[in-house]
Amino acid sequence: METAPVLACEDLTKEFRQGPVTLPVLRGVNLAIARGERVAMVGASGSGKTTLLQLLGGLDLPTSGRVLIEGQRLTSMSDAERGVVRNRAIGFVYQFHHLLPEFSALENVAMPLLVRRVRNEEAYARAREVLDRVGLGARLDHRPSELSGGERQRAAVARALVTQPAIVLADEPTGNLDGANARQVFELMLELNRELGTSLAIVTHDERLAARMGRVLTLTDGILREHAA
Repeated sequence: METAPVLACEDLTKEFRQGPVTLPVLRGVNLAIARGERVAMVGASGSGKTTLLQLLGGLDLPTSGRVLIEGQRLTSMSDAERGVVRNRAIGFVYQFHHLLPEFSALENVAMPLLVRRVRNEEAYARAREVLDRVGLGARLDHRPSELSGGERQRAAVARALVTQPAIVLADEPTGNLDGANARQVFELMLELNRELGTSLAIVTHDERLAARMGRVLTLTDGILREHAA
């Protein structure tokens, strides 16, 4: 029996209005991501990649079409219901780490579990475990300003994974890092994908990184296509 995709969208469109002008950004996008699959999305700046990722993660609503996460129709839920699903099933990694500056690495990573009302003791234990897995076991009490750029992004990856989501959506996760740190963070994400079976959908301009994913899709003129070799 074929299992349902972890994340899928059907006939997804998105339009923005600027005064009397309607700007189509996405034109009938269809996508299905299997459990454990690694998908890269590439395209020119302004092609709508970030918009698509926001729709897939339930951070915005499409003009038409639908998004399903583990078979649940995300686009027909209330804001509160989408928030619950995001916390349970989706992890996010952005180009900028978005760690809360007043909290330690441990507190930042535990935050999604605390929002879920997991007991403090369990939340911090799980946060310690995942921080150790990303090589930050000795940096638990450091605030973001005390971490290097690569360390901050590894903490952001840990925060995305601490809830054991079905899929991680990453928007240029290595875009602010130098070459060595970019490779380290990317290798970490691939390693955790293999170990944990978490699906990955990554928006990137780096086609060398994209080529190491299981599938590469190109967004052009609002249409998502399999990447031409």
